[in-house]
Amino acid sequence: MSPPRVQELRWHDPPLETIETPKSKLRLTLSVGSGLSRRAGDVPGRVWGLGDRGPNLKIKTAIKLYGLDALKPLKDLKGAKMLPLPGFQPMLAELQVEADRVQLIRTVPLRTLAGPLVGLPLPGGDNAQMEPTFDIVGRKLDPTTAGCDPEGVAALADGGFWVSEEYGPSLMKVSADGLVQARWVPEGLGLPDAQARLPARALRRRLNRGFEGLAISGDERWLYAVFQSALEGDAPLATGIWKLDAHDGTLVGEYAYPFDPPGSFPNDLAAGEAAPDDLKVCELIWLGPDRLLVLERMTRDARLYRVDLAAPGPLAKTLVFTTDDHPGMAQDLEGATLLSDREVLLVTDNDFAVEGAETRFYRLTWDAPL
Repeated sequence: MSPPRVQELRWHDPPLETIETPKSKLRLTLSVGSGLSRRAGDVPGRVWGLGDRGPNLKIKTAIKLYGLDALKPLKDLKGAKMLPLPGFQPMLAELQVEADRVQLIRTVPLRTLAGPLVGLPLPGGDNAQMEPTFDIVGRKLDPTTAGCDPEGVAALADGGFWVSEEYGPSLMKVSADGLVQARWVPEGLGLPDAQARLPARALRRRLNRGFEGLAISGDERWLYAVFQSALEGDAPLATGIWKLDAHDGTLVGEYAYPFDPPGSFPNDLAAGEAAPDDLKVCELIWLGPDRLLVLERMTRDARLYRVDLAAPGPLAKTLVFTTDDHPGMAQDLEGATLLSDREVLLVTDNDFAVEGAETRFYRLTWDAPL
């Protein structure tokens, strides 16, 4: 297959909030690039984006960029993060892709019957211990059962969604208006109002490397979820794709997705950030029965591979796109979805602009169906 044509689409990040800090203004914008999905049968160009848990900064970065000296006592606390908007409510974003731009139609905040979901860690899990969170003046933030870190989305024919998130890790069935109708968690997590439908070994996901990409089959019978990186204790050069029954969460297939060698990512290698622990899968796209596109990346370099889960033997990858051929593309590509049988929409994660990044959208067009 010949390489695709690449077109960057215009987009403006909607402002979220501006916070005065001792050094400069912290200008936060909406994030829509953690995941992308298109609903079959929807109007052409209509897609759904997803933002993650909300704005957050490493303590030393917050001090350096914004002069937040109140955080200095925390600067050596391993894994600590500062959340400038502790009550931020993660949300979906309805988008329209046009000939040369992407426009925001509306946002759909995520909630339960008890109230809004927020980006704080879950209690009782290792997130709260390994990544303690603090507000902008250094006050400790308590974990909550409403915590979630959304990363993947699959839009459904009835208007609802499946959403994957990293904290549990968990899978959430969400209605068209953002209400979480079911939350599947690993056995042993003990989260109130959630169902223990997933194998306990999902609890071994690495910190901030839980369920990342998510796809659903055309008949909506099967879910495909991928861990961003290898589970703790497993070899780092492969990660797991799980195939689950979308009705009850039964794990019906498990596949080892092999990463490319760390040294094969040229820009990350040049930056000195190309170790096995930096390997990630960020998105899955369903192409047909047990056939997926996989977005594999480090920070600066990304590739799209086609895989056939039903093929015998070790999982084989077929390269269909690499940013190595397009050096002007932005880093942190994270969301992807089909626009047609020969078009893919890619988007970066701007991390709510905590370090000034802007969301970038790209349309990839091939001459033949994928």
